[in-house]
Amino acid sequence: MFRVIGAAVALVVVSRAWRLQWGRVELVAAGLFGAATAIMNLFFYLAIDRLPLGKGVAIEFIGPIAVAAARTRTHRNAMALGLAVIGVLVLSGLEIRSGDPLGLVYILAASGMWAAYIVGGMRVARLDRGLSGLGVGLVMGAIVVAPFGAPHSGPVWGSPRLLSLCLLVGVASSAVGYGIDQSVMRRVSTRRFAVLLALLPVTALAIGWVALDQQPGLLDLVGVGLVLSGVVLQERDSSP
Repeated sequence: MFRVIGAAVALVVVSRAWRLQWGRVELVAAGLFGAATAIMNLFFYLAIDRLPLGKGVAIEFIGPIAVAAARTRTHRNAMALGLAVIGVLVLSGLEIRSGDPLGLVYILAASGMWAAYIVGGMRVARLDRGLSGLGVGLVMGAIVVAPFGAPHSGPVWGSPRLLSLCLLVGVASSAVGYGIDQSVMRRVSTRRFAVLLALLPVTALAIGWVALDQQPGLLDLVGVGLVLSGVVLQERDSSP
């Protein structure tokens, strides 16, 4: 909850979103996007409490894969997507059959919201409102997830230091990260953006290894190689 709040406040202030005129269509688009983003984060955190970080992100990538597959047209794009899919399956270690059942439910729900994030994010990016569309969307997203986070937020409100750190995490992880996403979304196709997201399981695997001592095995490294190969192959195509 605080991650979304911190990002929303920072983006609204920086973009001065209140100075723009917002019609019903723009608000609905931003609201749906923000809700999908906030719910995606909620389910993701619930999932990685039960699943390894790298494998959790790999399974979550089912959402972006579905978006990319729906928009794949050329043989090269299909091959690139296929390499990314195989790499992600290798990284996941087929956890869908053997992992924590509730953790898998959470990560699959996050996966669906990730697909909605891509589709909704593209629509918001093309409203050409800069960061203000993202800021307004995250304000609405914060309202959506508040009922889930508020009952457990007491210790944070009672500690200025903890509150500041939580809001800082929101700025660093959401305001900056999603802001970069919006910039990229305005420049590339939906399919290309979705395939580029295949790099995230690779990043999660590396962070899990360095920061959480979740050491990857040989198959994990093979999966990384396949994902990177798919990304490089699809990058040879030009954006529509």
